[in-house]
Amino acid sequence: MSLLKHRGYWRWSAGVQLTRLPAAMAPLAFTVLTTATTGSYRLGGVMMAVYVVAETAAAVPIGRLLDRFGPSRALPVLLLLVAAGFAALGTAASWGVPEFVLLTLVVLPGALAGGLSGGFRTLLAATVSDDILPRAVAVDAMILDGVLIAGPALVSALALAGPLVPPFAMAAVCVLAAILVPRRTMAPGRGEAGERPPVPLARCLPWLACQFTVGLLLSTIEVAPLPFVQRLGAPDATAPIVVAVLCGASIAGSSLYAWRGTTGEPRLFLGGFVAGGVLVAANLGWAGLLAGVTLVGVCTGPLVTVASVNLQRLLPERRRSEGFSLAFTVQATGFGLGSLGVGVLPLWLAPLFGTFSAATIVVMLGTRARRAIGTASVTS
Repeated sequence: MSLLKHRGYWRWSAGVQLTRLPAAMAPLAFTVLTTATTGSYRLGGVMMAVYVVAETAAAVPIGRLLDRFGPSRALPVLLLLVAAGFAALGTAASWGVPEFVLLTLVVLPGALAGGLSGGFRTLLAATVSDDILPRAVAVDAMILDGVLIAGPALVSALALAGPLVPPFAMAAVCVLAAILVPRRTMAPGRGEAGERPPVPLARCLPWLACQFTVGLLLSTIEVAPLPFVQRLGAPDATAPIVVAVLCGASIAGSSLYAWRGTTGEPRLFLGGFVAGGVLVAANLGWAGLLAGVTLVGVCTGPLVTVASVNLQRLLPERRRSEGFSLAFTVQATGFGLGSLGVGVLPLWLAPLFGTFSAATIVVMLGTRARRAIGTASVTS
């Protein structure tokens, strides 16, 4: 069946994009909320940090819970609880509660949201066939870029009606996502013997490393567009150009990959990361900066897709939510470290950590390929 005519996929896609939308709205929504109710925009930043820490810390345990009870049954419950958490946050802010109460309340939606991405990714494996899976993941990566752009824009529009509107809108979005969760019965997370099947971590490592590298290098570019343009002597107002080129290239790369519809060679995309990171690190003027950002953007969607598809092939069916939640955590860790690197390292050095990570995975995959050829030669 063509992906364009696959009703199950588009229902899944609508559900997962709505699930992601509150996270894209949260940074600006929290800032707008706390500025209006407490007079401190800094509290909004701290709330976002608490939200991310809770989300990252709880991702794998929540994923394990989803595997145990089945994503199709557990996801609606979790989404409704996340909705309740955002509604409680908005209500408490309207009552003028102390700051520590707001920081405490944000933990609940953050922690419960940690495994949602892994649960939905597990349902995708039960929604589309293997032959269209790479195209499905690539299309999803392309739409995700749109969600990340739409989130802050939506908050800006809703805030015109009042600073309390965005958190309640985030709650409503979660309710809609719960309604759209594909109603498919998934196997429980325990086998007949009461033991979970093992995860081949050694074989999963290169694909988890790809997720880490994506977060590491992307965060370097997304967090530092201002210092990059300042290094060129350009006005501060030109910084959004860097982010716009990155997003546009990412959408274009995912579109081309979806049109092609095959898994592809990961070392090609990792090579693009290496070349792009080097160009971004070097002070080669606007041409070098935009060329590097474009290379990274074009390769992002395909690399994420390759890593996701190969992880699915390796993960036991009854531990996929846990495995994909781990991948989410690994990518988030890379994003955090990349952001930290921008803050503490010389500007030219920060992108090179993502470049080094990508080059290491190229070597790792090449070594594995040579071993596989050698093993095949011996057995033949």
